[in-house]
Amino acid sequence: MKLALNLLLALAVFALVAAALLYTQQRRLIFPAPSHYPQAPPQGFRLVHTRTDDGLRLSAFYRPALPGKKTLLFFHGNGDNMLGAIEATRGPAAAGHGLMLVEYRGYGGNPGSPGEADLYRDGAAAMRWLAGAGVDPRQIVVVGNSVGSGPATEMALRYDVAALILVSGFSDLPSVVKSQVPLVPRWLVRDRFDNAAKLARVKAPVYLMQGDADTLVTPANLDRLARARPDATVARVAGVGHELAYTAPAQAILTKWVGGLR
Repeated sequence: MKLALNLLLALAVFALVAAALLYTQQRRLIFPAPSHYPQAPPQGFRLVHTRTDDGLRLSAFYRPALPGKKTLLFFHGNGDNMLGAIEATRGPAAAGHGLMLVEYRGYGGNPGSPGEADLYRDGAAAMRWLAGAGVDPRQIVVVGNSVGSGPATEMALRYDVAALILVSGFSDLPSVVKSQVPLVPRWLVRDRFDNAAKLARVKAPVYLMQGDADTLVTPANLDRLARARPDATVARVAGVGHELAYTAPAQAILTKWVGGLR
């Protein structure tokens, strides 16, 4: 009996320690910023700097829109940086749309450490920069890929933008974590990014795009987002996984839809 109680106590202590480590260290797993990032902007872009409301100076790449074209404010995924953002926006760039490629704090040589509220600050800083450059929010299409769906949805909720596009976006981050690690309770996930709860309050048109072979942000996320926003345009791309944003079909779909906005 005593041995069994001691074993149970040891297991309980182990579980508490494991939970504490996961709670304190999870952002290292959720935001694995790549060590390699572009040192200079590609042709057609220029390096700009935004200023967050908590005092950080963050880099971004910007190219202005041609006359009559929209400007895309692009938020990349958690394991990416502006290198991937450039690849994921080649279609809109070729069509003459403007681009603001946001780089998060803690990414691409930027100071600070990322978290949910921090990514919202970074997004708001980019919106302020665009306003200062004379870009009307009603001409901005906010695009979020994967974890970028979080700040993208928040910006579309806060500002009167032209549209919101989520590519491989999730309904909420705890659902993604739970699908990958079933033993982790939802309450242990510090950053929520509750996109589904916000979508109904976004006034702009919404486009939801996901690959039906995505095993990271599973199609169940798209279903929940679509239920939260019944009037959203929904595209399910057959046979494509979480790399959807970088594929030619996704960029063609995105570019065509943005070109049809008024």
